[in-house]
Amino acid sequence: MTSTIDAVFQTILDRQQNPKPGSYTNSLLDAGIDEITKKVGEEAIEVIIAAQHQGHERLISEMADLTYHCLVLLAQQGLTPQHIAEELAKRHQVKPTASS
Repeated sequence: MTSTIDAVFQTILDRQQNPKPGSYTNSLLDAGIDEITKKVGEEAIEVIIAAQHQGHERLISEMADLTYHCLVLLAQQGLTPQHIAEELAKRHQVKPTASS
């Protein structure tokens, strides 16, 4: 799982540095923090609805959408998934692995 998240995050970073015409990631990054956080909020609501009423397949799909938008937000803010892994490790008293 972590390697997939890392790969998606690396693609987001690549889009930041090497924009591609028509890229959804670039459209979010170009729109800025307001649009990115709006999308994170929308996806979070969709996760809640899916969890309550739409079954596992839909929940997985919506969680993937939320994760992607959170990764875009991290990149826009100059942060990485590693920052999240380190915070979780502190909270749960575990040592993060090098690939976390």
